[in-house]
Amino acid sequence: MVSHGRQKKDAVPKQRKPKKGKNNDDNDVDVEVHDMELPDDFSIAGGSSVYSEANSFNDFEEGDRDDENHDDELSRSEVRRSKLQDSLSLASTLSSEKRSAKREAAYKVIFRSVTQYADGNEGREILESNGWEALSEACMSSLRGGSGNATPAEQYAACRVLEACCVVLGEDRDDVVENWNDPLKKVVNATGRATQVRCAALRCLAMMHFICGTDCLENGRDCSAVMNLCEKIGAEKFRGEKVSPLLRSAALDSWALLATTFHDARIAAGDAEDDAMSLGRGLTLLPLLASCLESPDVGLRSSAGECVAYIHECRLNLGLNEDEAENITERRFRRGSWDGTEWEVLMDEVKQRIGELSVESGHHMSRKTKKEQRATFRDYMATIVDDESPTEEVNFRRGKLKLTSWKEIIQLNFVRHCLQGGFQVQLMTNETLHDIFGAVLSSSGGMSQVEKRLFMSKQSGASKAADKAMTKQRRTRTNVKNHFLTADGDDMQGLL
Repeated sequence: MVSHGRQKKDAVPKQRKPKKGKNNDDNDVDVEVHDMELPDDFSIAGGSSVYSEANSFNDFEEGDRDDENHDDELSRSEVRRSKLQDSLSLASTLSSEKRSAKREAAYKVIFRSVTQYADGNEGREILESNGWEALSEACMSSLRGGSGNATPAEQYAACRVLEACCVVLGEDRDDVVENWNDPLKKVVNATGRATQVRCAALRCLAMMHFICGTDCLENGRDCSAVMNLCEKIGAEKFRGEKVSPLLRSAALDSWALLATTFHDARIAAGDAEDDAMSLGRGLTLLPLLASCLESPDVGLRSSAGECVAYIHECRLNLGLNEDEAENITERRFRRGSWDGTEWEVLMDEVKQRIGELSVESGHHMSRKTKKEQRATFRDYMATIVDDESPTEEVNFRRGKLKLTSWKEIIQLNFVRHCLQGGFQVQLMTNETLHDIFGAVLSSSGGMSQVEKRLFMSKQSGASKAADKAMTKQRRTRTNVKNHFLTADGDDMQGLL
């Protein structure tokens, strides 16, 4: 007999809560219970994990669009400040909100506002005075489990909001680093947390030390301690469990970012046989990076290749000038050669592997993935094999950046991943980023909306003239091809 109801004896038993302190590597984290994993391509810019629960925040988004119609009454900057203040007001309601999906949706609204509307010194002051304390408490509550129902998507969003706030708050904020250093490390160390949450927490921790931290932090809580953690997580196993390639890739990216804050000698100086000079920590990482290049995961290979390129660049930057060196051999060694060192054989193998990845083909990867990998590893090979410096130029309104080293490219890519849609806005207005990258700002304020419609629109006179010119070129080209069809051999001038 089929029963459509559930008998009491057939009821699903409630899961027992793990006893506090049992099988526990950290005080507040149980490593036996594993959270639900998020997709590898999960992003805070995407839709809410539970769409129906986020509908109540649609009014706020529609209000953003409606405010754009009032530019005649309020200046554009005032509208942006108003939107930022409205979104930060949601932070005070997060701690009392019972549903995790609504908290996640609120974090996404705050992330968008902080990255796109908190521009310049005024935006930083609004964040500090109107919402940072409440937002910090809400993020702390979410990472600790909230009301007991905090989902991995909510915790991921909380980490991303914290990371973006670090860029806006700016430098010399040791108080922020000291407050969040231990809680973020606990999330990263917890092997039972979702991989995406641990990745977001690690990237947030690295960004916090990179932007807000100073050299005044005590040992064990400074940048070097975070790099030590990244080196441990970058290995194949951490705390007896296999590490996901996604988390290993995030660890190597974070290590590379923090390594850019050290002098080149701290990364690539010395030799294992020379006791007079301390060994750079990048050299001790080379065996791990070589093994990562053999991984089947494309992201992990790319992160490892970037680290090797930066270590080689640091090696090239060390040493004496040609006039100060005694002979050619010394000049070559001092200026970055691996010849005669313990790492010579390993670097030859790395160079060969990177050369293979720059031309790799096969049906095991998609066409897009193969194209991206080849382009990426060709850049790595140019530095590691040919000792060429990379070049990249980033244009933004009222300025541009010209990057000529892996140090700058690593920093820019990390900041771009953090800010996503607000990257251009922060790059244009954030003084901390201007100091880091040495942005060159132009005196002109750019074109207005009316000027853009007049000169850049498809209906502008310039676009119409270009369209007519292209039409005439096509007609001429067609007539030239069909000239042999003319019966009387008329002059081509009659056809043009």
